[in-house]
Amino acid sequence: MSAPKPSDLAFVPFVSVENMMRLLHRIGIPDALTGLAAYIEEDFRRWELFDKTPRVAAHSSDGVIELMPTSDGTSYAFKYVNGHPKNTRDGLQTVTAFGLLAEVATGYPLLLSEMTLLTALRTAASSALVAKYLAPDGADTMALIGNGAQSEFQALAMKAVCGITHLRLYDIDPKATEKAMRNLAGHGFTLTACASVQEAVEGAQIITTCTADKQFATILTDNLVGAGVHINAIGGDCPGKTELHRDILSRADVFVEYPPQTRIEGEIQQMPEDFPVTEFWQVVTGTAAGRRNDRQITLFDGVGFATEDFSALRYIRDRLEGTGFYQELDLLADPDDPRDLFGMLQRANDGAA
Repeated sequence: MSAPKPSDLAFVPFVSVENMMRLLHRIGIPDALTGLAAYIEEDFRRWELFDKTPRVAAHSSDGVIELMPTSDGTSYAFKYVNGHPKNTRDGLQTVTAFGLLAEVATGYPLLLSEMTLLTALRTAASSALVAKYLAPDGADTMALIGNGAQSEFQALAMKAVCGITHLRLYDIDPKATEKAMRNLAGHGFTLTACASVQEAVEGAQIITTCTADKQFATILTDNLVGAGVHINAIGGDCPGKTELHRDILSRADVFVEYPPQTRIEGEIQQMPEDFPVTEFWQVVTGTAAGRRNDRQITLFDGVGFATEDFSALRYIRDRLEGTGFYQELDLLADPDDPRDLFGMLQRANDGAA
């Protein structure tokens, strides 16, 4: 079963969690991560074509529910995603998501997909893409602080895209580190479980922070950040949630996806509104400098942006053809006469009688 063309669409292809896993194993997870990074990079090069807005968020004391829409004028996409750190106490995921890709010319959906797995993959692919541009040349060691659901994806993406081979892992919960060590065994890493953040960052050229607690936290302090490192800060992704001491931000060159969103949700929410940042798309297109020397501290204040989900949905749709890894979802009314929607409803009742 091939993925339908937009003009043939009388149903919506739906990729379930089961089919997403089947598709990813067919592609191969490292290849999926590099493929996603390539699509994300392509769309950063087209950045100025996209409609952009900070995500539409409903915040509560328990977490956040967000919609993330964007369009390049030809296709439209949105993602529904939540972030509820307390969920793990009840055996639930911190983040769940689904997304839709549509054709602008008709408004018809082209794809509906789970995005819990896909968000984990695209987040990691985005981090690795940024590190490809900003990390020190020859970087092979990463400190991975926070060993929860995102950690393995970050590690595998950094290996696939940037060549990271040594991981130094730390989590306040030793069981999380044990889990990550177990899952990453056999993937070509040298793995070191560390007893503190300070131990984890020793010798690391890349420091990734991906903790989940919804609070102003200081996971990484200024004295632990040496010259020349690249910091991949992805855990601070909603108001009231940060991971880095503000003095680190003052010393680093900070790169973001979309400033109006990051100033609300990222590490830079700690800083004045005029705090200088560089938009990552400018580095990709060569209109702004990235890493300039081996003493520079670069910091990616990554909160996730809608164009990256757009890229991920495009990538999955392009990989579906010929796989059969989707269901035909009867989501769209399709009357013989598009002006006679009521007639379609009435005839269905007549048939039932």
